[in-house]
Parts: sequence; C-alpha cells; structure tokens
Amino acid sequence: MTRSAGRKSIFITGAASGMGRETALLFAKKGWFVGAFDLNAKALATLASEIGEANCVVGTLDVTDRDGFAAAMATFEGATGGTLDVMFNNAGIAMGGMIDEQPWEAITRIVEINLMGVVIGVRAALPLLRKTPGSLCLNTSSSSAIFGTAGIAMYSATKHAVRGLTEALSIEFKRYGVRAADLLPGLIDTPLLGDAMRAMAPAEGMWRLVKPREVAETVLAAYERDQLHWYVPAELRDFHMQVVTEPEVVREERTALLASMSQGAQ
Repeated sequence: MTRSAGRKSIFITGAASGMGRETALLFAKKGWFVGAFDLNAKALATLASEIGEANCVVGTLDVTDRDGFAAAMATFEGATGGTLDVMFNNAGIAMGGMIDEQPWEAITRIVEINLMGVVIGVRAALPLLRKTPGSLCLNTSSSSAIFGTAGIAMYSATKHAVRGLTEALSIEFKRYGVRAADLLPGLIDTPLLGDAMRAMAPAEGMWRLVKPREVAETVLAAYERDQLHWYVPAELRDFHMQVVTEPEVVREERTALLASMSQGAQ
C-alpha cells in the first residue's frame, strides 16, 4: 500500500521556503499527501519533520534538469500509486538590474528556471494529471506579468511567458480533463522580495505586503474552483483591467515611479 492511499496529493516545486513551504504546510494540515521538492535539502528536512514523514515525500530538485525531474516524479508516483491532484510549478528566481547591465549568464538562468523549469514540470506531471480526475496544473506567474516591470525586465518577461503558457494549456489540456491555472502574486513577504520593495510597500491596497499563507490559501481555492487567473491580493485584477484599457497611463505612472526610486537611491 502506498503512503497516500485514498488521499489527494500535491507536488510542489520551490517547496523549501516562502509560498511553496506555506502551501505544503496548509495542504498537509488539510489531509493531503505532499511531494515537496527544492534545492535546499536542509530546509526540506525541517519541512518533512514538521509535516510528518508519513504525509510527504521530499527530495532535492533542479527544475531545469529533465532527468532529475523525471526521477522526482517517479518517486512521487510510487508514493501516491500513480495519482496527482495538483501540480504546483512554483520554483523561480528573481534577479534585479537594467537589462543592458545584467550579465548574459544571469539572463539565461532566469529563463531556464522561471520558464523552462515550468515547461519541464508540466511535461513531467502530465501523465499523472491525466490519470487523476479533476486534476489541476497550477503555475506561479506574477503581478509582473500584468505589466512589464522595469528593473526586473527579464523576470517580468518570463512571468508573462508563464501566463501565456498557462492560458494555452488551459485549452490544450481540456482534451484530457485536466485544468490549468496560474497565480499572479503581488508583493509577497518572502526572501525573494528585496528590502527596498519591502520598505516601500504601503499598509493597504493592492501593493501591500501579503503573507505567504494567503498564497497557500489561494492555491487551495484554485483547486476547488475552475478559474484561470488568481490574483493575490484579489485587487490586482483591477490593475489588470487598467492595463488593458490604459496601458500608456500605466507606462507613464511607472516611469515616474522609477525616476522617483532612482533619485531616492542617490
């Protein structure tokens, strides 16, 4: 008998910290079997201890390694008996800097992890998702995929790509009975968020700091409802509507903000 017999299951990349870790903890509390994968073996060990080894399988994973991803999925399959209710492609990196000032190696790495890592995860998970009724492929995009963000242009570009990929998959996967959706988080209080952005965050509104737990709760809501885009916080949807109708206005507002930030840094 597998460890997760009769239980729903979730596979999470980038599970050792931040949004991934909070999602693992929440789903385990809800009785789900959790596959938690990340490069940080030490943090994964503490997560497994907190969840309980009977409730999870953990392992180190570089999401850009196709063979490594296949091996991780095989381990997960053995623990669940061949089912996967939610594939949460969450792993990602953020590197700041103007595009003409970033080294090529950094640009390539962002694309490899944030975009190709998601594509590899989708391909690795699809056979199990197809076997599981009502399954969901959930990808972490970003509020930077609503309107391109200066200073993190390559990060923003990869998150736009993840959003577009997810929209296409939400149609392609219907032939298998599998759903696809994405998260568009704003300023989430995780190690990825720089100190400068954390200090600038307002106390309320769509650009307020959001706890990772709120994202985890949104992941659960995404499984329970058939919705394509999930904004965290929900007010970011209003910003998306403004971008659609007034992109030039948003551009000028963002230009002024960047100028203000640059002056403040001097």
